[in-house]
Amino acid sequence: MYRVLITDGMDQVAIDELKAEGFDVVEKFYAPEELGAALQDFDVLVVRSATKVRKPIIDEAVKGKLKLVIRGGVGVDNIDVAYALEKGIKVTNTPNASSASVAELALAHMFALARFVNISNVSMRQGKWDKKKYEGIEIFGKTLGLIGFGRIAKELAKRADALGMQVIYTDIVGKAEGYDKFEFCTLEELLKKSDFISLHIPLDKEKGAVIGKEQFDIIKQGAYIINCARGGVVCEKALLEALNNGKLSGAAVDVFEEEPTKNEELINHPKVSCTPHIGAQTVEAQTRIGEEIVTIISEFFK
Repeated sequence: MYRVLITDGMDQVAIDELKAEGFDVVEKFYAPEELGAALQDFDVLVVRSATKVRKPIIDEAVKGKLKLVIRGGVGVDNIDVAYALEKGIKVTNTPNASSASVAELALAHMFALARFVNISNVSMRQGKWDKKKYEGIEIFGKTLGLIGFGRIAKELAKRADALGMQVIYTDIVGKAEGYDKFEFCTLEELLKKSDFISLHIPLDKEKGAVIGKEQFDIIKQGAYIINCARGGVVCEKALLEALNNGKLSGAAVDVFEEEPTKNEELINHPKVSCTPHIGAQTVEAQTRIGEEIVTIISEFFK
């Protein structure tokens, strides 16, 4: 019987389906110093973002029977993928499952920033009635710049277009076929033109932040920035500086350089709408992620 370890939770229906197919499923979170040895007794590891699968853990795991690591979600920056592959462990993710959910969260943050939903919600709970203070803007007619044009960005582009926004994008692979309605441009052009900027790219640890002080100097005065991609693609120090000097009208942050974040200045900033990495936290996304994981495991051991 093949054994599956789920460390960060998974849809219960999917767990029941794995068990029905004959897999021995264990749900347990292990501390980093314990995980490697524990994995020697499992064929499959399923993680989300909390569990980090680094080289020392892989070195221990390969002494046993681990064959497959699955990231329930899109990004795999919490896994040393190249090293795992080198050691004969396959690594995969569930790229299709959460696109709509993350896109809708980014859109929700855009509305929150444009209409001060985030801060007015807080101020009212403090007994304030700052009606005149929170004069917002409409997102209709505004330009949305998408950095990265993968599955999530395309979902957001469709929704923004339906709301009357002008959508532009940049992507390292170039212009996307079948999306002529949206303008392809360079990163610099996008930063100068966009009223709202939303990032949808992975984190390259060697290159670091894609948006730092140099980029904030270029960004259109009064723009808004949304990061529901990965912590670190936007430099938090430079972001705070841009918020404090008035270059940005607001920022939305769902992902942080360190999670859970200790950057209290950022999350308590009156111009910031923040959430605790909940992009894929919808019933629908979790169901689809579970279904995709079951398919991956079943196909792998056929």
